[in-house]
Amino acid sequence: MQSVLKINNRRAFSIILSNHRSITTNLSTNWRTAYGGKYTVTLIHGDGVGPELMQHVKAAIRCVRAPIDFEDIPLSSNVANDEMFERAVTAVKRNGIALKGNISSQNTTRSLNVLLRTRLNLYANVIRCKTNPVVPTRHSDIDIIVIRENTEGEYSSLEHESVPGVVESLKIITRAKSLKIARFAFEVAKHDGRKKVTAVHKANIMKLSDGLFIECCREVAAEYPDIKFDTMIVDNTCMQLVNRPTQFDVMVMPNLYGNIVANVCAGLVGGSGFVAGSNYGDHYAIFEQGTRNTGMGIAGKNIANPSGMLFAAANMLKYLGLKEHCSAIKNAVLTTIEKHKLKTPDIGGTATTTEFIECVLKEIVQMTPPIGYDYQMQRPTQGFQYRDID
Repeated sequence: MQSVLKINNRRAFSIILSNHRSITTNLSTNWRTAYGGKYTVTLIHGDGVGPELMQHVKAAIRCVRAPIDFEDIPLSSNVANDEMFERAVTAVKRNGIALKGNISSQNTTRSLNVLLRTRLNLYANVIRCKTNPVVPTRHSDIDIIVIRENTEGEYSSLEHESVPGVVESLKIITRAKSLKIARFAFEVAKHDGRKKVTAVHKANIMKLSDGLFIECCREVAAEYPDIKFDTMIVDNTCMQLVNRPTQFDVMVMPNLYGNIVANVCAGLVGGSGFVAGSNYGDHYAIFEQGTRNTGMGIAGKNIANPSGMLFAAANMLKYLGLKEHCSAIKNAVLTTIEKHKLKTPDIGGTATTTEFIECVLKEIVQMTPPIGYDYQMQRPTQGFQYRDID
């Protein structure tokens, strides 16, 4: 069988993280464990700042006394082969849930991020971009949910050089997946009490592919008469987001447009380090930073903003039914910024990652009962997997 990964001839290296004692090492007090024990979560380290942020996530999870055990998978562009990739896929299938750092595509011919999403059929990417007073922005009342079809479109990896100097790249849009992501978007809107769904497209030029996507969205919209539906061309969408973003509520779109629009929205509310994202399928879910940046340029410099990854971890806890644990982590991050005036450079401050995370951990400890929050183990569910994201 042909290898799905082609790695450049480059020696892999390991990232060594210093072990330091912190308040999370105080385990003298046992905390409650519900019948059924703990959840096991796959932890995929990724590249850039991913490995260091994962250590901070582990510390926060331990501090909030969440019933979580991690299965570490050191998959990255530098530590990648068929065996490691299959190990990651198997771990997510076994555990049903993962927290993931972004993986660089520089050492592989195909994106490992895309391969994971397609192998696990994580068809929906969800990012909530909401302004918060702790991070001043140009617009103060944005609250947009961006929903992106995650498995086809321009990310189908179907490219070839037909003749020297001429490359063809195929964009795949199917009725089945367009209907599925459209219905997901309307279910999210219904679940969250949202008023409008906007489908983003370029059907004025790509009349067949994007035309099919819009046709499917209109078909599904007819089943939800209480939710307003409209469409907007992607280039106009970007301009409208910058000019008047409050007109948008829930947005749904094919893969590439979702990548662009999600990054624009993240920039409007604080940037890549402040936004979390999630990926849903019928059986599995993966949580990550909203803009999927690796942060290669700041890796090891102790200036990365851990907020986005902490928010992603908190959303993962909420997905598992651990709502109080989720709230403690999110409130600790916001308190660190608002009360203690600690900000990393990307959001206008001078704090190091270490200073920021140590303050967050102290806040979590103060918020968390000595024996932890009460909880009940959730049963595996089929079908609609979305949980509302604060």
